[in-house]
Amino acid sequence: MTTETAYRAGGPGRADGLGTWAVLLPAERYEAERLVHHDTLELTGLTDVSRPGPGDQVAVLVDAPPRLVALGRVAATGQRHREDPDDPQSDVEPGTLVVAYTRRAFDEPAPADLLTLDGPVTALEPAAFRALADQLGPPPARRTWLVSLDLPIEAGTPAEAVRLFWSYVQELGPRELPAFVSPAGDELAMQAFVLGAEANQDPEEDD
Repeated sequence: MTTETAYRAGGPGRADGLGTWAVLLPAERYEAERLVHHDTLELTGLTDVSRPGPGDQVAVLVDAPPRLVALGRVAATGQRHREDPDDPQSDVEPGTLVVAYTRRAFDEPAPADLLTLDGPVTALEPAAFRALADQLGPPPARRTWLVSLDLPIEAGTPAEAVRLFWSYVQELGPRELPAFVSPAGDELAMQAFVLGAEANQDPEEDD
């Protein structure tokens, strides 16, 4: 059983010789991380003297209510992911924190109600970090999924239709276009997803 003491934030903790920290995601960044897969999380504008260093372990959380959505380790500054949703073309800024994901739980966050955060980055005691990480349990078994995106395109040639298709995908993206997913070999279990969540696409069921 986890106690409130185990969740208490303190000075830079050490677990396996490394620091342990909590990072709070802004709401809009949380949505971006849910929509598109990224190997790293990059946060800018961090000016605190006390901050994670390379190799430190990080618990990634969102607020209202507090929830654990990912775990990771701090990577060396300068490893910017080319698809950073904040600004894909920018250079690494001073104060950039780059965290390489080791476990994601964006779809099923774990509660972190007992944790009090001091700001965007909070040092955690090793016991508090382990208590948070243990709530995620083992990662789900990986399997093959079929994901499709069907768009009716009016065009003069197949090549033009393909170009228009990718234009619509880039313009509308996962915030507006429904993607259809099903386990391989079980297409009858197909579900539609918009904004990273299951969405009903049958207008008759809305009546």
